[in-house]
Amino acid sequence: MSASPPEGLPRYRLLTGKDDASFCRRVSEALDMGYVLYGSPAATFNGDHVVVAQAIVWPERD
Repeated sequence: MSASPPEGLPRYRLLTGKDDASFCRRVSEALDMGYVLYGSPAATFNGDHVVVAQAIVWPERD
């Protein structure tokens, strides 16, 4: 695995979106790239649907 994220992506990312299968796929794709979850997910209701957020980080290499 590379010492830095692919395609010029930042080491830290906060993924947000509607709590649906599309959001879960985005998180899964980031994990498949090599990112790791950072902390617990957050959720809120915006009056229409649940909005979720998950922080991910690129792991540091020794």
